[in-house]
Amino acid sequence: MEQTQTLESASTMEPQAADVERLVRDMARAGRSAQRVLARMSTAEKAAALMAAAAALRADAPRILSANAQDIAAGEARGLSGAMLDRLRLDAKRLEGIAAAIENVARLPDPVGQEIDRSEALAGMVLVRRRIPIGLIGIIYESRPNVTADAAALCVMSGNAALLRGGSEAVHSNRAIAAAMASGLASAGVPAEAVQLIPTQDREAVGAMLRAAGLVDMIVPRGGKSLVERVQNDARVPVLAHLDGICHTYIHAAADPAMARALALNAKMRRTGICGAMETLLLDAAFPGSQDVVGALIDAGCELRGDARAQALDPRITPATPEDWNTEYLDAILSVAVVDGVEAAMEHIARHSSGHTEAIVTQDQAVADRFLAEVDSAIVMHNASTQFADGGEFGLGAEIGIATGRLHARGPVALEGLTTYKWQVLGNGQTRA
Repeated sequence: MEQTQTLESASTMEPQAADVERLVRDMARAGRSAQRVLARMSTAEKAAALMAAAAALRADAPRILSANAQDIAAGEARGLSGAMLDRLRLDAKRLEGIAAAIENVARLPDPVGQEIDRSEALAGMVLVRRRIPIGLIGIIYESRPNVTADAAALCVMSGNAALLRGGSEAVHSNRAIAAAMASGLASAGVPAEAVQLIPTQDREAVGAMLRAAGLVDMIVPRGGKSLVERVQNDARVPVLAHLDGICHTYIHAAADPAMARALALNAKMRRTGICGAMETLLLDAAFPGSQDVVGALIDAGCELRGDARAQALDPRITPATPEDWNTEYLDAILSVAVVDGVEAAMEHIARHSSGHTEAIVTQDQAVADRFLAEVDSAIVMHNASTQFADGGEFGLGAEIGIATGRLHARGPVALEGLTTYKWQVLGNGQTRA
């Protein structure tokens, strides 16, 4: 019980000292110590702790939803966009989804200790590469309170400690979720400092995390373009980058019109404020159903901004500016271009994509295979909505982010992406000449 109280107070009390740098470094040191204990816990122990955390979230649902209502009210008063409020808002169904995601993570295969490969060296020694936790992971995120639970669950199951810094928009929600999870994890023996929420919204805390080389092993930014750019520019520790989601859907000439219409509507309008939402629609000049697709989107409440050929499809489409092709709207706004074939579509994507998710809609398998092979994004889809760009939908339980770079991990990052490896060399007395 004493451990539970320590965890809860760490996530709800504002620091008394003005020295935010010292606060963050002290928390990081404590997290590293806790991680060494967590790394020794068995798969069954970690899974049991996550099950207890999910149960605690459900038990604390009234308090969490009340805290979220405070954040929503503050967000409305500050004039947050509808898309931002949607990302922030929790209800009973969404909270249950968060708890279920924690349980899904607990049921996944534990990557820690897995043997990646085994070979024999020329000198006769056996060489084994084995997965191990990365260490202390700092997660800096905005608006979405579910990240508090997802990040904590993924870090615990992969044997990593987590140092969380949420955005001011979700401060009450994050603290309530962190406190509930802390109670559940501690009841199952997870060290109190294995998951810590930085208890201040002072922006200097972000800088302190980025400067904590030797204490924080990796930073994961989840938020808007300005946050990610700051992290990449200022970090002295490795960064698992998640750039903005400028996601494209290309409707090829051989697309099924009914499928194309349904996929375009879902990819954009299901939830406009998520990173997997389509932001640019590319229509093949030879596709016969273009007018129906753009008309359906406009009728659904989406503002369309297009090139000259797209504007000719519907008078309600306004001219696109050069900036539109590079914009993540996170709102019911969509840029539309008409292209001459798959080559032109891929050229447009190469110029403007953020490397997140791209989709092609076509019944021509050869064209689809070329698109899947040549488009260089973290996720490339055929005949599916870009809204599926999500770790939970990929069977990963949850995600700590979608990495758009090319090193270490790419796409939805879950348990395996939160591990590294070490070499184990097994000899029988070999000496090197």
